[in-house]
Amino acid sequence: MSLRSFEHVFQPAASPGAPVLLLLHGTGGNEHDLVPLAPMIVPGAGVLSPRGKVLENGMPRFFRRLSEGVFDLEDLRFRTHELADFIGHAGVEYGVKAERLIAVGFSNGANIAASLLLLRPDAIGGAVLFRAMVPLVPEPRPDIPGTPVLLSNGRLDPLVSERETERLAGLLSECGASVTLAWQPAGHQLTQNDVQQARDWAQRVLEPRPRGI
Repeated sequence: MSLRSFEHVFQPAASPGAPVLLLLHGTGGNEHDLVPLAPMIVPGAGVLSPRGKVLENGMPRFFRRLSEGVFDLEDLRFRTHELADFIGHAGVEYGVKAERLIAVGFSNGANIAASLLLLRPDAIGGAVLFRAMVPLVPEPRPDIPGTPVLLSNGRLDPLVSERETERLAGLLSECGASVTLAWQPAGHQLTQNDVQQARDWAQRVLEPRPRGI
């Protein structure tokens, strides 16, 4: 495992104390898709944005699925650990501490970000999950006390039900995460309101941070 294992974009943070956003695209996206989103959510944040390595009909994803909403759990586990290992190497190469790395994922990217929280919580310090669902239910459950998570889903989403959203929020809360659930009057698409609420959340939760972190 090395930095070459994922095509990716890296941009350093504007200041040593600023967070770095781990940008995780949706199905069919790439490492460039969410980069413009970073300064809208956290001005001055750094960026680490990998491209998913799984292809579905030529479209990049972060893990395989068997059908819509049905995940290949073996592949999901493998890809989650693979991504976490890449993040570790990137952290050493670019000087990014895990506690200052905040995942920002959309759809498939949000699902693998949630899987990181559940399987490799050491890899990231928090997450913004746009249109996520429960990726898997690990046993034993991880202990992630106080880990900040914003879960932003649409009430009109045809792919992710309100019940599924609440199930994910409950699972992360049971593991100790500090979960903020934001509902949007929208479907599966990302909206300006998502971005604004993520910005407000980041200002409230990520700043200020103690010196030396």
